[in-house]
Amino acid sequence: MPSVSERTTKKPVGKSKPNGAAVAVAVESTELADLPIEKVWRMYREDPSDTIRNFLMENFLPLVRYTAERMHTRLPAEVEVEDLMSSGLFGLMDAIDAYDIERGVKFETYCTQRIRGAIFDELRAMDWVPRLVRSRTAKVERVRKQFEMETGRKATDKEVGERLDVDKEEFKKICRDARPVGVVSLNRKWFETDSSKDVREIDVVRDKRQENPVSRLQRDDLKLLLTKGLSRAERLIIVLYYYEEMTMKEIGITLDLSESRVSQMHSSILARLKAQMQHRSKEF
Repeated sequence: MPSVSERTTKKPVGKSKPNGAAVAVAVESTELADLPIEKVWRMYREDPSDTIRNFLMENFLPLVRYTAERMHTRLPAEVEVEDLMSSGLFGLMDAIDAYDIERGVKFETYCTQRIRGAIFDELRAMDWVPRLVRSRTAKVERVRKQFEMETGRKATDKEVGERLDVDKEEFKKICRDARPVGVVSLNRKWFETDSSKDVREIDVVRDKRQENPVSRLQRDDLKLLLTKGLSRAERLIIVLYYYEEMTMKEIGITLDLSESRVSQMHSSILARLKAQMQHRSKEF
């Protein structure tokens, strides 16, 4: 894989590039370190100078190493983590140029996806499965076929490892390295739109921190179904216990009832709801 310095020579003239893993930061950038990062982003949107850009590169450079090292654990040992970092740097640069703080997405979340996408793109562009890995895989398959021809049954991993004269851990590594990895570019077009900007994979990545609107509607419908036909106090007990996760004692204080009374009402409500659900199941 070409180094960062080699690849930057292929980029259009006029766009700033990192010079290796260490990004040089102008003297004026020392003042940026004293500012809130949100203010730095807004300054960069107004004036995308090399000084601010280099400061942001240096500030978020650890994300590149962290992402590259995590991805490296799932790749063959022949793939160098430094090569992954070199590709990841370009993802960081693209993320800095495209990031919009007004969208409310944390840069770390947005940037990590861009870094991964850049690394995946590079792995797709090159033949990332080295010859040594392919050679080992082919040898394993030959041994399996030969064993099956000789014995009439499929060989176990232990038997294949013994014929290859490798220990259990080494054989596991050979199989792991040969396992195909699904590589998808996050910059790939997801679907076209009428506007000039198409929707990409990264635009539809699920944010697990946000509740699914469909799940929210289903949750509300279930609440309505469960509380239908109940008195106000009974509805409150269900809502406070199952939705607000309050204890029986806390509910009793809220409704001015004893804890034992709340527990008694709760048991009665559940029995009625069970009978109601059994009756309604006949409708389906």
